[in-house]
Amino acid sequence: MKEITAEEVQQRLENGEALNLIDVREVIEVRSGHIPGIINIPLGLLEAKLPDLDKKKPYIMICRSGGRSFQATAFLDSLGYDVTNMVGGMSAWEGEVQ
Repeated sequence: MKEITAEEVQQRLENGEALNLIDVREVIEVRSGHIPGIINIPLGLLEAKLPDLDKKKPYIMICRSGGRSFQATAFLDSLGYDVTNMVGGMSAWEGEVQ
């Protein structure tokens, strides 16, 4: 499974790179603060949202501490999606929060 640190994600965003960030936390958690530009798909709804995802696009999965995003990454990876888990989740994030 591919992994990326919160610092690496922040650097890539600050360099102007367009990233496909999926935050798998619940809506109420996301409202308390999230990385600008994320797509919120709670983990429990991920399977239902598969038709909205493109296997040709790389995705970075995010949650609070890395556990749920790990599960989401493993699930999507098993289905052939290009996914990377952001280790440490929002707990490790030091960049801009919306």
